Amino acid sequence: MKDGQTIRLKGRGGPGRSGGPAGDLLVELKVMPHHLFGRSGNNLTITVPITFGEAALGADIDVPALDGSSVTLRIKPGTQTQSRHRVRGKGIKTKRKTGDLIVTVNVQVPDDLTEDQRMAIEQLAAATTVNPRDTLS
Repeated sequence: MKDGQTIRLKGRGGPGRSGGPAGDLLVELKVMPHHLFGRSGNNLTITVPITFGEAALGADIDVPALDGSSVTLRIKPGTQTQSRHRVRGKGIKTKRKTGDLIVTVNVQVPDDLTEDQRMAIEQLAAATTVNPRDTLS
C-alpha cells in the first residue's frame, strides 16, 4: 500500500437518504515511516555506513532486508561515499512486479584515532600521489 492511497468499501458507508442504500466508505491510508527503510515507488531505499577500509579495499557486507533477512552486498574497491547499489528483487512486491533494494553507502571517517591508526593514515597520505582537486583549476 502507498501513502495517501484510498480503499473503497462498497456499501459500508453511511445510510442513504430516504431509506436509500448505504454509501461507500473511503479509507485513506497513512503509511508510517520505517526506521531503516525508505520507499521510492516499488523500490526500498536504505543508507548503510561502511568503513574507509571497506570502501578503499572492497568488502562483502551484510545489508538488512525488509523481511528480516539480510543480503550480501559486494563493495568494489574504490567505492565512493553516497554511491548507490541495487539489489534486484528485494523491494516491494506487487501483483505486477517486485521492486529493488537501493543501498546508499556512507563512508564513515573516524573522529577518534588511536596512535597506530593515525600513523597508518599519515603513511597513506604520504604515499598518495593523486590530488583529487586537480580538476578544479
